[in-house]
Amino acid sequence: MDKFWLKSYPQGVPAEIDYTQYRSLVHLLEESFKKYAARNAYVCMDKFMTYGEVDTLSKKLGAWLQSRGLKKGARVALMMPNVLQYPIAIAAVLRAGYTVVNVNPLYTPRELEHQLNDSGTEAIIILENFATTLEQVIARTKVQHVVVASMGEMLGGMKGTIVNFVVRNVKKMVPAFSLPNAIRFKRALAEGAGMTLKPVELGHDDIAFLQYTGGTTGVSKGATLTHRNVIANVLQNEAWAQPSLNKEPKVEALTVVCALPLYHIFALTACCLLGTRLGAMNILIPNPRDIPGFIKELGKYKVNMLPAVNTLYNGLVNHPDFSKLDFSALKICNGGGMAVQKAVNDKWLKITGCPIIEGYGLSETAPVATCNPGDVEEFTGTIGLPIPSTDIAILDDDGKPVPLGQPGEIAIRGPQVMVGYWNRPDETAKVMTPDGFFKSGDVGVMDARGFVKIVDRKKDMILVSGFNVYPNEIEGVVAAHPGVLECACIGVPDNNSGEAVKLFVVRKDPSLTAEQLMEYCKEQFTAYKKPKYIEFRDDLPKTNVGKILRRELRDEKKAA
Repeated sequence: MDKFWLKSYPQGVPAEIDYTQYRSLVHLLEESFKKYAARNAYVCMDKFMTYGEVDTLSKKLGAWLQSRGLKKGARVALMMPNVLQYPIAIAAVLRAGYTVVNVNPLYTPRELEHQLNDSGTEAIIILENFATTLEQVIARTKVQHVVVASMGEMLGGMKGTIVNFVVRNVKKMVPAFSLPNAIRFKRALAEGAGMTLKPVELGHDDIAFLQYTGGTTGVSKGATLTHRNVIANVLQNEAWAQPSLNKEPKVEALTVVCALPLYHIFALTACCLLGTRLGAMNILIPNPRDIPGFIKELGKYKVNMLPAVNTLYNGLVNHPDFSKLDFSALKICNGGGMAVQKAVNDKWLKITGCPIIEGYGLSETAPVATCNPGDVEEFTGTIGLPIPSTDIAILDDDGKPVPLGQPGEIAIRGPQVMVGYWNRPDETAKVMTPDGFFKSGDVGVMDARGFVKIVDRKKDMILVSGFNVYPNEIEGVVAAHPGVLECACIGVPDNNSGEAVKLFVVRKDPSLTAEQLMEYCKEQFTAYKKPKYIEFRDDLPKTNVGKILRRELRDEKKAA
């Protein structure tokens, strides 16, 4: 394949990376734990944790997990916001020879049950705030081992006690739950301290993460990411960041803002794992929606890297206190997960002096596939160039490459591309080409310099604040409501979240109200999937075989 885009690479960025320098992701992590032992790795609510401490604590937790008799490759779910226990748990699960299953802590019982069963999860580490969700479904899953964490326990001393008291008793954020065989996180660490973590032989083909996504069809399924996939993407990101990192003044120990949730592939790779590789300190933000609180945290540090989605950048620039911060050390602001709006970038650049560098990727690509160069000074409106060791092809409906400048489906090949969907060979076959390209479902064009621009979406996916929402899932659940005859949903433009979910419903029960349906959806879906608008109709547009035409509903909205 002619990689003509290499001519557009900034100086110092290699064409290829060598992921074989590490036997496994554990090898990469342990190298950094040793090399940067004295450096701060994470800070959360003013509590610092060094790489040496992450090393020690993850060994203890890993040994405790091994003592449960779990076999190599067993799936262990993590269901927490960005708290200190999260990076400890990631390292522990991988070092013990298991597979991490990242779970959105805001999932409803229905969503959680599907993911635990689909992945065959046998153990879970969960923040107590969400334990009530697990209690409702655990009997119908294979989960045998439960570790319960709390907001305050890693903060130490009086502070930890106060935080737990406030979270439980003042803010009432921990609904009552009963999980009789559960063990507390600190207790598991204490028990693990008397055990030895047995080294496990891991290779490139062992599975590191099951990263759940709707893929192109909307049934939530696990993108199977091997140790090779994740090592490759960490090294690809490191290589791509060099021009930005080399800008004066050079910083020895970087400070990274981890406001995106660690269960999302973007934060997992770009903050946690790349941060570990670089010996950076990650500022963990448990609740980035609290913009005033988030800005207060930012004010405590000289920040060098701030990866985020458009919604978060927008929330920050529109708060009066944000412009009072010191941005003199800011080197890299990566935008991903959803399109960055030019207006948001322009405001951001004016306030911080650092442009938002837009990239593109998916859970299936661990995630980064393309990115704008680190030396760009202005907003390009593109998703950038293929990163090192990555091929991008633009394909027609028959899977043949289209001429340059013509639209087609963006297809990605490289060492970061998943091996397939977990236990779904049929779904895998739909998205992988015989020569190893993953078909993204996004329609793009590539210009003569190799820059790619997204122009449309082949699939009916809705993108809410960087999270994928699949009409099939929403419609399937809403159609089960006794008052609904049929329904369809589409994405409509939204100033805050990029897109919002709009639901069209034909009633079976004429007395059904939008409020009743909203309440039902609230119980069934995590917040970003919940319809923002409901419109009742007498009928829905259909094909001659009765298939509902979502595109027609979308075109109506565009024409309105």
